Amino acid sequence: MDRMLLKRMVFYGYHGVYPEENKLGQKYYVDLDMRMDLGKAAASDDVTDTVNYADIHALVKGIVEGPPVKLIETLCQNIASALLGTYTSIIQATVAVTKPNPPFDITFDGVTVEFRRKRNPDGNVVPAED
Repeated sequence: MDRMLLKRMVFYGYHGVYPEENKLGQKYYVDLDMRMDLGKAAASDDVTDTVNYADIHALVKGIVEGPPVKLIETLCQNIASALLGTYTSIIQATVAVTKPNPPFDITFDGVTVEFRRKRNPDGNVVPAED
């Protein structure tokens, strides 16, 4: 299966358990690894035969910069569901959301949650195995 990767997209959102997170907001990083057949697009050199990554960026931006949720797990799931629900050519998607500055007195590069989802033969979205 072919892959399309969107790496380290940066958005500003207001997600979190604590009220100050919802008020002040912070940056979030999103990485996508989408599996699909890109052969037709490669042969035709036509954007209509592929998934337009500008449209994917806009979809993810609308979720991350949209209504706040408490957990980045929820944010990750919302992105994965929207991708697979919107683009039927995407067979599998791995979504990683990083919150680089959680409100704790610790020093690290952030916390990342990664979801891997796929479309099964009947079209339902289910967790994907490694």
